[in-house]
Amino acid sequence: MVTVLHRHMRELRYCNRGARGFFARHGLDWRAFLAGGIDADRLLATGDAMALKVIEHAKKESGHGRQ
Repeated sequence: MVTVLHRHMRELRYCNRGARGFFARHGLDWRAFLAGGIDADRLLATGDAMALKVIEHAKKESGHGRQ
């Protein structure tokens, strides 16, 4: 299991305003995300291209992604 953290989004230069809006649109808990991240599968379920990009970034860091 891969957890996407807030810093993963920031490393890709995703802005907080846009990310908060994304979480609201998809019924995801922004505060819980800030506190402990979110399971990559929950983001994957959105089908959003930017979500897929941050998942890949988190996977590479954790050693679960393609090198």
